[in-house]
Amino acid sequence: MNRTPPAMPRSRQWLGLAGWLALAFATAAVGAAASVSAKPFYAELMRPAWAPPGWLFGPVWTTLYALMGVSAWLVWRERGFAGARTALALFIVQLAVNALWSWLFFAWRLGGPAFAEVLLLWCLIVATVFAFWRIKPLAAVLLLPYLAWVTFASALTFAVWRLNPALLG
Repeated sequence: MNRTPPAMPRSRQWLGLAGWLALAFATAAVGAAASVSAKPFYAELMRPAWAPPGWLFGPVWTTLYALMGVSAWLVWRERGFAGARTALALFIVQLAVNALWSWLFFAWRLGGPAFAEVLLLWCLIVATVFAFWRIKPLAAVLLLPYLAWVTFASALTFAVWRLNPALLG
């Protein structure tokens, strides 16, 4: 059933926004926990000439997580969880896969599995974009910078893995 739920009170809308942002940033925190030693490890890795400096990742990811939270909130606000169950479940699954990448790459230093996982993440983001588009096109558009960054991150993961076989298995 894809009907729009009755209008919800503003207080509930704001709580919903806070909840979706909290979920997105909780994902960031899980990834950050795996990345506590990322700065020295990233500096030690051979990287392609087109790799961004380490300091850029924090601001980019902060922006992307904020966009993700707002995107999910727009879908939830449009249809509620029951009316957007598949789309929001896809969103939550891609968040879990997103958090796993940092563990694979930085904590466990598994380049091959991190590359395979980022490809899975890319597919899940594409599926989420399509699912969100059907409900609220703006929500899908807000995920496009995330998709672009993960596309770039996929190429970077592959390149860094191939340049560092001793460090990334």
